[in-house]
Amino acid sequence: MLDLTYDTPKVKTIAGAKHDWELVIGMEVHAQIASNAKLFSGASTRFGAEPNANVAFVDAAMPGMLPVINEYCVEQAVRTGLGLKAAINLTSAFDRKNYFYPDLPQGYQISQLYHPIVGEGEVLVEMGAGVARLVRIERIHMEQDAGKSIHDMDPNMSFVDLNRTGVALMEIVSRPDIRGPEEAAAFLTKLRQIVRYLGTCNGDMQSGAMRADVNVSICRPGDYEKYQETQDFSHLGTRCEIKNMNSMRFIQQAIEVEARRQIAVVEGGGKVEQETRLYDPDKGETRSMRSKEEAHDYRYFPDPDLLPLEIEQAWVDEIAANLPELPDAKKARFMGDFGLTDYDASVLTAEVDTAAFFEEVAQGRDGKQTANWVINELFGRLKKDDRDITDSPVSPAQLGGIVDLIAKGDISGKIAKDLFEIVYTEGGDPADIVEARGMKQVTDTGAIEAAVDEIIAANPAQVEKARENPKLAGWFVGQVMKATGGKANPKAVNELVAKKLNG
Repeated sequence: MLDLTYDTPKVKTIAGAKHDWELVIGMEVHAQIASNAKLFSGASTRFGAEPNANVAFVDAAMPGMLPVINEYCVEQAVRTGLGLKAAINLTSAFDRKNYFYPDLPQGYQISQLYHPIVGEGEVLVEMGAGVARLVRIERIHMEQDAGKSIHDMDPNMSFVDLNRTGVALMEIVSRPDIRGPEEAAAFLTKLRQIVRYLGTCNGDMQSGAMRADVNVSICRPGDYEKYQETQDFSHLGTRCEIKNMNSMRFIQQAIEVEARRQIAVVEGGGKVEQETRLYDPDKGETRSMRSKEEAHDYRYFPDPDLLPLEIEQAWVDEIAANLPELPDAKKARFMGDFGLTDYDASVLTAEVDTAAFFEEVAQGRDGKQTANWVINELFGRLKKDDRDITDSPVSPAQLGGIVDLIAKGDISGKIAKDLFEIVYTEGGDPADIVEARGMKQVTDTGAIEAAVDEIIAANPAQVEKARENPKLAGWFVGQVMKATGGKANPKAVNELVAKKLNG
């Protein structure tokens, strides 16, 4: 059970602050729906295609072209809502959000303002072992993405790539429940983990598949509690939105910078204006992009080309029945079934592919020992080579084979590390390699005792020192292991050395 208590972070005496201030943060996360086709056309969503290669007539807003809803995108949005323990609205509708951008051919975006497909949900955000925060989800609505304007290819003109135009997005809107920069990054990390487990978004922030708008405001201690009691936003400070963030590190930096700016404005006698801002990581500052629009500025109205979306409860129930095991449930199971620590279980369930790899290795084996090999040896080696678990040269069967050889006493831990390196670089069956290369551990106590006797006889002075200080017995163990090429059973060596020195 996770302890849901959490100390409210305070922003204190920074940037010349005269008072204590608290941060209030809400996030609007744009997650690209994992689908081969766009929301209202059959055009491809493949990333990295030639500019304007993935554009249907509907996307280009050609006259007479009408949108047709992609049922799979609807299913993915429902699946995401269920994964966030959210209410699924059986009736939803699309609206036109009117604004002009060169990369928005229609002159409007099809979105869902009044009747979103998903209602209130929640995300449990872990802030350390046994400590978590519950961040409420206000809604999830579907909308189409805009294209991309390119300004750095020619000094005299801009170019437009419409490949992303019409790509299906889920906008996941949180309540202003986030109280600090680290918590904001942790929330987005957890949300990304959940949608990747669900298979509804690949979560790739570098390609723009997931990005966030971060709403930041400041308030005096006690004001947030008043907001919680009344749900009256007037208790909170004026918020500013930091647009299009696609890096956990930059999100944290931007929140810190924006908080400092707002504190300086208020304590200087000014008033924070509601606006959209951009974060410049090179200058370490946020700058104004435009005044913050309200819903009426976009002249929303129901899209006349799309009928309301009616969903049957039986369909929702079928999707719910086929949801995969989600991160929190998997972590709890790993801790129970394999005896893992909170930390190890968190590491192993961070990515769905990692969890599957570990579970395949751990079946029928010691869970803790398997976790150590996966986390320390395999992950360490993959990180060194900048490789992903899906590209691991060592298969679950091969790593399991190494763990089996240790458990049977055929190899020591040291030999196992040498064996792992051979399997990683050359491949092959671990048991066959041990046999072919003579790597099997020496368990014959007679042979080990002979090696111990030889080392002791050759080092009488060291023997006297070890008898006066038992801690020096380790030197003899090391010498025996060296003499046997590391193949002697370490436990047997330790026992024999202790027996000979004390005999």
